[in-house]
Amino acid sequence: MNKKITEITILSGKGGTGKTSVTAALASLAKNAVFCDNDVDAADLHLIFNPEIKEEHPFSSGSKAKIDQDSCSSCGLCIDQCRFEAIHPNHDGIPEVNPFQCEGCRLCERICPVDAIQIFTFKKNKWFISDTRFGPLIHARMGAGEENSGRLVTKIRIKAKEIATQTAADYIINDGPPGIGCPVIASVTGTGIVLMVIEPTLSGLHDAKRLLELVETFHIPALALINKFDINIKITSQVEEFLKKYAIPIIGKIPFDTQFIDSMVAGKSIIEYNPESTSSKEFATAWKYIINY
Repeated sequence: MNKKITEITILSGKGGTGKTSVTAALASLAKNAVFCDNDVDAADLHLIFNPEIKEEHPFSSGSKAKIDQDSCSSCGLCIDQCRFEAIHPNHDGIPEVNPFQCEGCRLCERICPVDAIQIFTFKKNKWFISDTRFGPLIHARMGAGEENSGRLVTKIRIKAKEIATQTAADYIINDGPPGIGCPVIASVTGTGIVLMVIEPTLSGLHDAKRLLELVETFHIPALALINKFDINIKITSQVEEFLKKYAIPIIGKIPFDTQFIDSMVAGKSIIEYNPESTSSKEFATAWKYIINY
């Protein structure tokens, strides 16, 4: 019988709310955990975790067509049949592929009568398995302008589960991406608990509402942590009323604390930097709630 592993995904609905700081703080408290940086488009958990990379793997971000103009007969068949309108004649009348419109569907390659079209796969993305002082970290780096970040999130989450099973870990903790798009959907699917990090601003509240709508479609339990709650008490009250309306437990209220900046500069979590701070004690209470949830 497989051991039950609790997977916790930290999300916010917007960037800049402090998800990575929260993840690092929980990493200092969690024992026997595996960590996964799901924010593959702009990963930054490694800045605090200081990982030692053990494995590096390429990841295909998709395919694009390319036309060999010396072989092309300029019959125009590919132009007529491309449903994405990605192929256009150049100034010499020879078809060219616009890579920003091409979806790599391979139709043009299959129908070209002179085999002048080839499909190229891009492998500028990489994902890693690393050791850290907190435990194993699975993370990734996307190449500039590359796509399929949702697929990459799914890939590293699968690997995190494999490692957690192999090591008999109790927890998987995911530092999630911002927003509610494809990478977030890939992060939410199949997770055990979503921890929503909310900042008391109008945009923070608006995006938290959108995030909760997404999480509820997956029927996944959600908890909430209000970060920098004391910068706007009025909106913090609105956030609390919103969470109360949907019966979302508030497991912590973290004050605005410049020590978070100092701790990041030092490459440490807030708990490592100052375990006696108000923020550290609040995180300890929040983690106790999670493990007993």
